[in-house]
Amino acid sequence: MKKYLSIVFILSSVFSYGQTQGKKYPAGNGGEIFLPQGDISFADEVVDFKRGDPDAVSEACDSMLAIGIADFAGVASNFTSLGCGGILTVRFTDNALINIPGPDLYVFEVGKYIETTQLYVSQDGKKWINVGAISGGISSVDIGDSVKQGEVFHYAKLEDLKTDCKGSWPGADIDAIAAIGSGAQINLSSEILFDFDKFDLLKNSKVELDNIVEQIKLQKPSKIIIEGHTDNIGQETYNQSLSEKRASSVKNYLLSKLTSTKSKSIGYGSKLPIASNDTKEGQDKNRRVSIILIP
Repeated sequence: MKKYLSIVFILSSVFSYGQTQGKKYPAGNGGEIFLPQGDISFADEVVDFKRGDPDAVSEACDSMLAIGIADFAGVASNFTSLGCGGILTVRFTDNALINIPGPDLYVFEVGKYIETTQLYVSQDGKKWINVGAISGGISSVDIGDSVKQGEVFHYAKLEDLKTDCKGSWPGADIDAIAAIGSGAQINLSSEILFDFDKFDLLKNSKVELDNIVEQIKLQKPSKIIIEGHTDNIGQETYNQSLSEKRASSVKNYLLSKLTSTKSKSIGYGSKLPIASNDTKEGQDKNRRVSIILIP
């Protein structure tokens, strides 16, 4: 029998989203960039970093300096040099990248010149869509020519195209990566939603979901997307079916309280883990339902 999708409720994302206001951030090459969703817009996690050759000086090789809030202050610090041909892959965890009308992503590259990079986006970190090159001194990107309107992505990848491989910081110098089209992501990951091997909501879980309903009413998103996820224990066909049914159960309950809200439920089975399935702790994190609020 498949272990149940263990769900622990985390309200921090939705509460912070409820209080979010747009903010301006230093653009890295002069001026400022406005992000409608504020601090949650930024990529949160480095998935992979393949350093280029030649590489940058050691203090600019820390890939962690390319995630989180843009904080470049005009000095040679707080950014990551990709190196000549380097590749940086990041993930959005408390938000998601959404294709909206106009620019969708902003790459905070520091310095006077924008060194050309190739941008890719992905839902699962495995199948990538080539969005195109970032060059010409403009770091805002509209992914609309490559993907469908309203599509949601959790990963972005930048590949330096070797246009400038000289000096101490060869390749693109990245301070941060932010989703202009950004929707807050609420992760539910404990045992409060479902019984073992079931997809019917537990009575007590509805109290917790009602808290989300109140936040959605405050934010008035244009659409909500509910994603179901499992660990990799058992057959994937079963995991896929269970994740779909559980996402649908959450969607149906939310819509019973939000009759005029557009919504969509998707099941991913075990295809989108957020932790290693080699440990029980990682499996617990991977068994979850995510709710994405599209502004």
